[in-house]
Amino acid sequence: MTVDALTDVAGVRVGHATRVGDGWLTGTTVVLAPEGGAVAAVDVRGGGPGTKETDALDPRNVVQRAEAIVLTGGSAYGLDSASGVMAWLEEQGRGVRVGADPLHVVPVVPAACVFDLGRGGDFKARPDTATGRAAVEAAAISGPGVRVREGCVGAGTGAAVGPMKGGIGTASIVLESGITVAALVVANAAGSVMDPETGVLYGELFQGRVTYPEAHVHEAARRRLAETAAKNAPPPLNTTLAVVATDADLSKAQAQKLAGTAHDGIARAVRPVHLLNDGDTVFAMATGARPLDAEHPLALNDILAAGAEVVTRAIVRAVRAAEPVDGPGGTWPSYEELYGRR
Repeated sequence: MTVDALTDVAGVRVGHATRVGDGWLTGTTVVLAPEGGAVAAVDVRGGGPGTKETDALDPRNVVQRAEAIVLTGGSAYGLDSASGVMAWLEEQGRGVRVGADPLHVVPVVPAACVFDLGRGGDFKARPDTATGRAAVEAAAISGPGVRVREGCVGAGTGAAVGPMKGGIGTASIVLESGITVAALVVANAAGSVMDPETGVLYGELFQGRVTYPEAHVHEAARRRLAETAAKNAPPPLNTTLAVVATDADLSKAQAQKLAGTAHDGIARAVRPVHLLNDGDTVFAMATGARPLDAEHPLALNDILAAGAEVVTRAIVRAVRAAEPVDGPGGTWPSYEELYGRR
């Protein structure tokens, strides 16, 4: 039984750490690989990324597997949360062996951040090592194949998509081959996720599942968004982050191709994307449980297409699961507050 989430890829677990109130509106999300790690890659296309350990994922370099991937709020400050994840993994003896003692390991923990500084009211309220540790511990104690919380949790706590509230979303698909492809997204985009003329989410237009809002509802939503955008400080940096995971047996080069084509899923749901003030980054993870069909050299194509599809769906779910925020750091209505569930 699948739950339409990243955790449908067997062995992959997700944990959130969320901080709200008293100036806080931020958090960290950890994607924990099965023990022994997963083949991992990354594709960074935004002009203003904040990342850690992404060079290690280059197929030309020696590292083959990552133990976890960290998505975090707090802009570059929030990358400190990855240190908390590394410390926990070291205690478990998980990482690249660097000595005779099996406990002498260096965990490979790539990370990327979104900008949410000050959205809770306190510019200095951002994730740290303790936040990262809390997120990885939450991932570790979660059961296999469990549902993943969506909306304003973890790295999506302070996320915004244009003038609306953003958040975390996830989705999965099982191919005819039996291979699972899934995505988890932090939607925090400078671009818009909806058609300004109709109020329909771009991602839903792509999926062909559209119910157009009534004209008076859309006009009221446009007025509300214009008012809140004028009140809020302009967002200097925004980013959409994604982790695309599969149980297919991929090389690092194939995983990097998956990360690259998955950006198409962002482009279908957010317009414009990959700007100079975006940090759009997609990670790919492959657990290797299911081999590709060796007799069909283009077997990877189905996985590539599915990766983009689940990213689009995950962005839609992130926006629909988001809850409105009205606090000292700003006001962000949610899509469903404005338009209702259709």
